[in-house]
Amino acid sequence: MTSAGDVQLRDVTEDDLPIFFEHQRDPAATQMAAFASRDKEAFAAHWTGILCDETVTKKTVLVDGEVAGNIVGFEHAGRPEVGYWIGREYWGRGVATAALSEFLAQERRRPLFAHVVKDNVASIRVMENCGFTICGEDTEFSEARGEDVEGFELILRADEYHATA
Repeated sequence: MTSAGDVQLRDVTEDDLPIFFEHQRDPAATQMAAFASRDKEAFAAHWTGILCDETVTKKTVLVDGEVAGNIVGFEHAGRPEVGYWIGREYWGRGVATAALSEFLAQERRRPLFAHVVKDNVASIRVMENCGFTICGEDTEFSEARGEDVEGFELILRADEYHATA
């Protein structure tokens, strides 16, 4: 594995959004995450809502000063959740693990949950490296893949802060 580089988090700015937009347009990423990409209008509306919502923790992931992705903490179905999106050029370098670890050091709400598609082995590994354990399955429909699969997503849970090496 290549070094993650200097991974840092900072608050999201509107200047980050064009990079996030391009990340979510990557067909390999949308297949892996099972999220359909949004057109510019839908993407702008989505992120306008996120940026205006003071209950959402939103961080830009930087690698050596360059925007590599984002990580957000939010309420879903009455419980705190975390999600992230890392640009493909940063995959396989430990960036997601470093970013999630830093996020968890800042976001102390527990338990904290995440949903990951069952076949997204890399994200499952990131979550487990950061102290999440599988606690269930979800059967939500994946519009990105156009299929409804039994136990399509795993639900992961972190009960305490777990510092990674």
